[in-house]
Amino acid sequence: MSAVEISLVGGPTAVLGYAGLTILTDPTFDPPGVHGNLTKLEGPAFGPEHIGHVHLVLLSHDEHPDNLDDAGRALLGAAGHVLSTPGASSRIPGVVGLKPWHSVTIYGDHAPVAVTAVPAQHGPDAIRERLAEVTGFVVRAAGWPTLYLSGDNSEVEVAARVAHRFPDVEIALVCAGAARVPRLDNALLTADAARTAAIADLWPGATVVPIHVDDWAHFSEPRAAFRRALADDPVRERIVLIERGAAVRLPRASGVSAPA
Repeated sequence: MSAVEISLVGGPTAVLGYAGLTILTDPTFDPPGVHGNLTKLEGPAFGPEHIGHVHLVLLSHDEHPDNLDDAGRALLGAAGHVLSTPGASSRIPGVVGLKPWHSVTIYGDHAPVAVTAVPAQHGPDAIRERLAEVTGFVVRAAGWPTLYLSGDNSEVEVAARVAHRFPDVEIALVCAGAARVPRLDNALLTADAARTAAIADLWPGATVVPIHVDDWAHFSEPRAAFRRALADDPVRERIVLIERGAAVRLPRASGVSAPA
């Protein structure tokens, strides 16, 4: 089975090499500082100039600067395809908005790549009417591991609906970090370590790659706290925390090569 390479820019931004495509998640390349009502603590490990041509951007949502910032927005026009929510497609020219369970096919060098939008929920039911519209994605190609990208999803039950339809997920990129902001009652807006472990249990053979675990002040469970929370959980053996600026190759759900 062909290996997937994942490089972490920082925050929710990762570069994936998959079936001949360069895929970018939630582009954020702005420097540290105040962005909207959020504070960024660390800049990107590397910039767009080090990535080259991006065939596909998977944008979970466009409404929050920790998922799409000014520099990230500027590169969307040069990408081959940008997939996101229906709302994002109405606000950003060139973005294709997908409703949950709708799919498109992107043609790479190795095999056609099917991308399906899947449900995501950016906080609990009690404040659902105040939450941004968010999407996750499932990416599949013949001969390649099936990928799940959670987007800013906090709800295990929502991920369980994805697992029901796509039980073959082998690599899951989960936005973690336990994001909380006062204006939303400090509710859990992304998965914490316990929920990340519960999501991992939905795919018992999958490798889980937490992203969006740090770099922003509103993340209440950054990298060190995340590690401590899972120190005694057997699921930690399937969790790969990529260092900022580093890359790993995931040839299959059960193994990870040395950092690239």
